[in-house]
Amino acid sequence: MPLTIGVLALQGDVREHLTSLTALGVTAIGVRRVAELDGCDGLVLPGGESTTIAKLARIFDLDDAIRSRIAGQMPVFGTCAGMILLADRIRDGAAGQETFGGIDMTVRRNAFGRQVDSFEDELSVTGVAGPVHAVFIRAPWVEETGPGVEVLATASDHPVVVRQGPLLATSFHPEVDDDGRLHRLFLEGF
Repeated sequence: MPLTIGVLALQGDVREHLTSLTALGVTAIGVRRVAELDGCDGLVLPGGESTTIAKLARIFDLDDAIRSRIAGQMPVFGTCAGMILLADRIRDGAAGQETFGGIDMTVRRNAFGRQVDSFEDELSVTGVAGPVHAVFIRAPWVEETGPGVEVLATASDHPVVVRQGPLLATSFHPEVDDDGRLHRLFLEGF
């Protein structure tokens, strides 16, 4: 039976993740309701604006459902804002900003700078053959990790790809090009 991977479709790079996942042969659906989440084997939290995504998840009654799935070991892949949403702790967050949590890490929002400070880099990522082209846009970085977190790549001496159990997170946007290797790395967890 093929996998069904949901992409949280409230704001951000939804279409790009759906395209990347479909190219890898999985059924990919946008998730806006709990009933859609219930039909998923895994979930992608896309890049976008983390505070907006969290607020909309609460409005659509998805926040507790996502937390419950994460606690139940559903595989989840968070990119950029999605990394922030998977963090147990945030630095420089908006007042009252909430996350779904799940990864024992502290993430600093917009750590690499503002929109005008966006950049691209080639990274060596554990578990991925060859360099990975990484697009950083108002990207976070990981400042601290707990003992169960595996750091798979760094940039500017900070973790930018991490994994803890079935949860994978990147500071950058792997969905913006045709390289599906990080999505494939996520799918290898099934």
